[in-house]
Amino acid sequence: MNRPVAVRGRVPLLLAALLLGLSLTALPGPPAHAAQAPGPAAADDAYWTPQRMRAAEPAAVARGARPARPAADTPPSHPFDGLPAVGTFFWTDSTDTGRFCGGTVVRSPHRDLVVTAGHCLRSPDPKRHLSFVPQYHDGLKPHGIYPVDRVYLDQRYYDLGTSGGARWDYAVVRLGAREDGAVVEEVTGGYDLLPYPGYSHRNVRLIGYPGSSDTTYPKPLDCASATHRYTSTDPAAPGDFLEIACAGYIGGTSGGPFLVRDFTGYALIGVIGGYHTGGDFPDVSYSSYFTFDTLALYLHAVRGDTPAAPRQAG
Repeated sequence: MNRPVAVRGRVPLLLAALLLGLSLTALPGPPAHAAQAPGPAAADDAYWTPQRMRAAEPAAVARGARPARPAADTPPSHPFDGLPAVGTFFWTDSTDTGRFCGGTVVRSPHRDLVVTAGHCLRSPDPKRHLSFVPQYHDGLKPHGIYPVDRVYLDQRYYDLGTSGGARWDYAVVRLGAREDGAVVEEVTGGYDLLPYPGYSHRNVRLIGYPGSSDTTYPKPLDCASATHRYTSTDPAAPGDFLEIACAGYIGGTSGGPFLVRDFTGYALIGVIGGYHTGGDFPDVSYSSYFTFDTLALYLHAVRGDTPAAPRQAG
């Protein structure tokens, strides 16, 4: 079977949208963000102090809680100050516990979209002060804070759960404006969203925010490694996934990006999640494979459609 053709850049994304019958040129603008700023942005900026961000714990679905010694040929990871377009969602759950999960700004017509793992935000529990901090590191908000407007997940992910729906473990999040009215992509830039990227890549950059009580103001981890296709042997979590070996990606790294170079800089081909919500061991990570389902979710977010939601028990 021939390898699927990669869809790169904004022009191919438009062509793909036309194939779906959803032309970007006909899309209405999203609801104005005036109601989101300055109120929520200012309140969230005040709420998320360095101390609260430091105390936040990974999203409730954990992975790789007990690090194993990496194999000799596993590429190492190292902490760094991050990239402007990669950051962290923060929120408080129903127990008033601070939570966090990674996310990446992607290019979009309204410059306000971030992609993360679906399992980070799938829970129907209330999420107070749900906001995105680009390039979070060391307790800092170098590009400000952006309140979340809407969260888009595939309906099948709600219906089938984190195991049965592992193929759709991604979310597109629309953000409100910063306190001064700036939208996120204007400030940080963004990356192309790349559906059908192929499975085999020799040089993929994996970034993730680890959660560790031993780390003060943790920095994100950075690693370069190859990806390949992993076909699940777990009948409860079927599908084909991107697999990558990088040392030390413990709980908290969910939602972090798989990045490949393209002519615009980087393209996003995956996020830590999918098979077993990202993997069973900290030195091997997974992503759901981006397809037209991913692109359709992106287009729903661009259009400002009503997001899918958990179905009511009948």
